[in-house]
Amino acid sequence: MKKLIFSIFLVATTATNIYSQTCEPKREFRGAWVHTVGNQKYREMTVIQMKQHFIDLLDEFEKAKINAVIFQVRPQADAFYANSIEPWSRFITGEQGAAPNPAWDPLQFMTDECHKRGMELHAWFNPYRVTSNNKETLYSKHLYYQKPYLFVKYGKQIYFDPGEPEAREHTLKVIADVVERYDIDAVHFDDYFYPYKIKENGITVDFPDNRSFAKYGEKDGFTQKNRNDWRRNNVNVLIEALSKTIKQIKPWVKFGISPFGVWRNVSSDPTGSNTTAGCENYDDLYADIKLWVEKRWIDYNVPQLYFDIGHPAADYKTLIEWWSTNNYGENLYIGQDISKTVKVKSRKNENEFLNQLPYKLELVRTNKNVHGNVWWPGYSIPRNPDGFTDSLKNTYQTKIALMPKYKHIDTIAPDAVQNAQLKQTADSVFLQWDAPQTTDEMQKAVYYCIYIVEENNEDTNNKFPMVITQNTRYKISKPKNSAAKQIYAITALDKLQNESKPLYVSPYE
Repeated sequence: MKKLIFSIFLVATTATNIYSQTCEPKREFRGAWVHTVGNQKYREMTVIQMKQHFIDLLDEFEKAKINAVIFQVRPQADAFYANSIEPWSRFITGEQGAAPNPAWDPLQFMTDECHKRGMELHAWFNPYRVTSNNKETLYSKHLYYQKPYLFVKYGKQIYFDPGEPEAREHTLKVIADVVERYDIDAVHFDDYFYPYKIKENGITVDFPDNRSFAKYGEKDGFTQKNRNDWRRNNVNVLIEALSKTIKQIKPWVKFGISPFGVWRNVSSDPTGSNTTAGCENYDDLYADIKLWVEKRWIDYNVPQLYFDIGHPAADYKTLIEWWSTNNYGENLYIGQDISKTVKVKSRKNENEFLNQLPYKLELVRTNKNVHGNVWWPGYSIPRNPDGFTDSLKNTYQTKIALMPKYKHIDTIAPDAVQNAQLKQTADSVFLQWDAPQTTDEMQKAVYYCIYIVEENNEDTNNKFPMVITQNTRYKISKPKNSAAKQIYAITALDKLQNESKPLYVSPYE
């Protein structure tokens, strides 16, 4: 079977490219991860340079029709935003706790710039990591020095102890503060819960939570024999509490998680995937992502399928099919590693590399339970590795896509825009309209789609918008030829991108 798969890869990809282009969906999640942990270049930039860096990055995303930016705002119990709970991240200035000078707020800036482009901003938090190595200097007023019992050292790193209820409460407080104060579209976690296991002299080192287990294990109803169940429960408690907290503050803010690509191998659980991966969410990271999806504690799931089609231990096709049959009707997006997609070493010829992008995207778009992709790392998109970005622009993401619907949150469309009309000046033509009026935050219009249609009352459900804008006024090109008549349709989008009925404007009536 593997030989057959890779024989297919040698065939010209024209048919697949045409398929993916013509079947480009109107609603599709197209995310990009923008990580800040380990990033050493910001400290060398002035504030002006850093702002321009992000503007340039978002401009490139916009050209590639990216519609969601997952921006890492809490890489190590620190912050890429102004707050009074945790210190400024060392990845901004080089020193934890040192504020940018002149003052600016990267999260606020990124949120505003994303929304200007019709993109969502998903604030990406790491719940437990405090340091990445043993050479880092923590801010003198860091919580680690105030309440050391909330932390443990594992290998060369410091982590919050997930078994300490107060540690969970601190994380809830941090994220609630951001949801309350910023106009973010979602809260996002990646695959780091309990840390990936480390080995010393070939022996796996157990996570050092004896202290917290002695304090809370028996109280929580667990014994030493089911200590791993206690660890999973600690993460479950955090996920459930965070889900409720977010929705209590702002019901429209989503909560998404991007787990490691394998929940459990079939050898560990008959309901697991037919894989033999060396790491499993459930058993190694104590993250029962399948439960969180089933319980609807999260609003979208992005398993990191950083494997190639035909991988002997974790085949991409096997995994996308497993996740799609275990999504319980929730929104499912696929985490895609760019370099491990466009340049895959052939197993038949070590000097041959294959581009699996057409095949992976076909598997995404032909599966009704999969609703989009997230690209890793986002910084690669401007660099166009092996023509990847050109492929997005010219073949796979040529049109603007709306967000998939979140049926379990809200599907009620906002009212239509009002009083749409054309205003002409000597050299310009403007479309302008009035926003629908409502006091219901869930139904307020936050974006507007403009379509070009051939006639009044043309259905826009299967058409792609020409533009998505925050404004109620948009400059259009003045027709050079009166025979080339253009009719415009304007719709409103609410915070979950439910779309109103269109209002039509014709310059020729």
